[in-house]
Amino acid sequence: SKFSSSYPHRAFRSVLLWAILTQLLLCRNGVFAGDGTKACKLRHESASQRKVLEQLEPLAHRNLSVVVTEEKGNYTYVFQLCGDAGGVPNAGVIQKKTGSQDKPTIIGLYTSTEAIGGSDWVMLRYYDGEKYDEHCSHEDRRAIIMISCNKNKEAGDLEAILEDSERPKDCFYLFELDSSAVCPPVQSQLSAGSIILIIGFCLVAVYLIGGFLYQRLIVGAKGMEQFPNYAFWVEVGNLSADGCDFVCRSKNREEAPAYRGVSADALDEEPEERDDHLLPM
Repeated sequence: SKFSSSYPHRAFRSVLLWAILTQLLLCRNGVFAGDGTKACKLRHESASQRKVLEQLEPLAHRNLSVVVTEEKGNYTYVFQLCGDAGGVPNAGVIQKKTGSQDKPTIIGLYTSTEAIGGSDWVMLRYYDGEKYDEHCSHEDRRAIIMISCNKNKEAGDLEAILEDSERPKDCFYLFELDSSAVCPPVQSQLSAGSIILIIGFCLVAVYLIGGFLYQRLIVGAKGMEQFPNYAFWVEVGNLSADGCDFVCRSKNREEAPAYRGVSADALDEEPEERDDHLLPM
């Protein structure tokens, strides 16, 4: 029937439509927004800062939040690395008051970023947040996120340390986060030569143990015959001894003359006796 023939096409279109809607929702939530840390725009583009951001790649596309209790109520802070925090476009850090329907306050934008890295830490700064109402000479808000090394956590809990808004300018929000992404790479303590020696010793051990078991259990050898390739190694030993004797112990087999200045040929020849002086003149 026409219904049965058109049903698969309708089902396919429905699945395709749901897939498109799901991708759009994910993009809006920041899952596919940007390409890792490339979505961050540095205030002053430099290779060193870009390298620091690339080091934080494992933290990308994660909404990390913390709830802070203050006199005016509870506030939730949401941080995302190079992505829309809480779904707010371009916001790296936002502040939301619990139970309030007001729109979130943008603390800092990931489109205005600075990244400073050390041996086992990274300081991330988001600038150009919403302006203060009464504090800090109505300047823009900014967020500072200190990310410290913790080899046991890829992304730890976000902690709100303080909001320094009592100074006339340069106010900031300070957050802390532990992550293994900023830990220095573990360098091997073994050199290439040590690794080669270890591999060589392992191969020799396997050869000796395996050969011994084979000779004893399979061949039924006894005594020194259990040593793998015994005849070959004995021959090698004899050849090595002969070579050592030739190189290190070789000498002239002729005995040295007893007196210096007299050749051996002169000693071998008997002197001719001359008796001419005995004949009468």
